[in-house]
Amino acid sequence: MDDPILTIEEREAINSGRWFSSLSPSLRHDILRCAYVKRYKDEELICARGEPPEEWIACARGAVRVSSTSISGKQITLTYVEPGIWFGDVSIFDGERRTHDSYAHGDSTILCVARADFKKILSIHAELYEALLRLHARRIRQLYGLVEDLNTLPLRARLAKQLLHLVRSYGVPSLSDAGETRIGLQLAQEELAQLLGASRQRVNQELKSMEREEAIRIEPGGLVIRDRSALMRIIESDN
Repeated sequence: MDDPILTIEEREAINSGRWFSSLSPSLRHDILRCAYVKRYKDEELICARGEPPEEWIACARGAVRVSSTSISGKQITLTYVEPGIWFGDVSIFDGERRTHDSYAHGDSTILCVARADFKKILSIHAELYEALLRLHARRIRQLYGLVEDLNTLPLRARLAKQLLHLVRSYGVPSLSDAGETRIGLQLAQEELAQLLGASRQRVNQELKSMEREEAIRIEPGGLVIRDRSALMRIIESDN
C-alpha cells in the first residue's frame, strides 16, 4: 500500500544521493514537490518490460532488481539500483517502452515523478537537462568499465570489485568486530553470479578461496567483508 510520506531515513537517502545532491535547491524542491511514494514487498513487480514509461523513479529504501528474460525463459539479474539512485528517464526521453523488468529486492520504497510532471520540470529548469546529461555520461562510463572488466579481468578480480562495490553501497558495520562490514543486500550466489556473467559454481569456488585468505566470511545470512585491502590487492594483482 502506498504511503505519501518518506521516513527520515528514506528522505536522507534521496537527499544525500551523489547526483541529486548536486542539483540546485530550487530544482530539488520542485522535484520533491511533485514526487509521490510507493512501497513494495520483496519480489513485487515495480515496472515491466514493454510498458510505456509513466514515471521517473528513485530508490529510497531497499533495492530495485533490474532483470531480463533469456530466450529459454530464465530470468537474469542485470543490476541492483541502490537508495539514492534515479532511473527510468531514458524511456521518457525517447518515448520507447521499458526494456527491462524491475522488482523490489527486499521490502523497498521508491519515489516517483509522473512523466507529465517530469517534462514540466524540464521546461522550467534548464539545469535539469545538463544534470541528466552528466548522469547519462556516468552510466555510459560505468557500462564501458563493466564491458572492459568482462573482457580483461579474470573472475576473481571481477568478484573482488563487485564485493567492494556492494559493501560501499550496502555496507552495515559489524556489531561483533569494528574491522568487519556486512553486505546488507541479501544476494543468493546465483544472483551474484549473474551480475558477473559467470556460473554459480565458479563464483562459489572464488568466494571460498577468498574466505580461506580471510578477506571475507561466508555466513548463512550473506557475506561479511573482513579485509577490504585484501580485495584491493586481488584486483591490483590481476590488472
